[in-house]
Amino acid sequence: MQTERPIRVLVAKVGLDGHDRGAKVIATALRDAGMEVIYTGLRQSPEMVVQAALQEDVDAIGISILSGAHMTVFPKVYQLMVEKGLKDVLLTGGGIIPEEDNKVLQDMGIGHLFAPGTNTTDIAAYIKKWVAENRKS
Repeated sequence: MQTERPIRVLVAKVGLDGHDRGAKVIATALRDAGMEVIYTGLRQSPEMVVQAALQEDVDAIGISILSGAHMTVFPKVYQLMVEKGLKDVLLTGGGIIPEEDNKVLQDMGIGHLFAPGTNTTDIAAYIKKWVAENRKS
């Protein structure tokens, strides 16, 4: 009997934002929820994140961003994902993101972005549901 592999999530910090406590909390919570988590560490470029996602065969990419660069970072990562054929990989994340920006990003095809203080079980449940509905086996 073959069992399914766990959901694989890449957690990344893009740019010069050096605050990674939230990313580490999310990474731990997702591991506790039964997912495999690859944490890239600080100061990643969008290209590095997408290349790591390809190499690691992830189901989702989660970007933690507190620097205010979300309207640049998320579209760039998403564009690179599309170029590399990662159309069935979830791009999600969180940080300080105004609701109107969140809506614009979601309209572009980016997944839900979570505010600080969101219950980590809600984030894990969202990723599990999205992957079950969208990811090719």
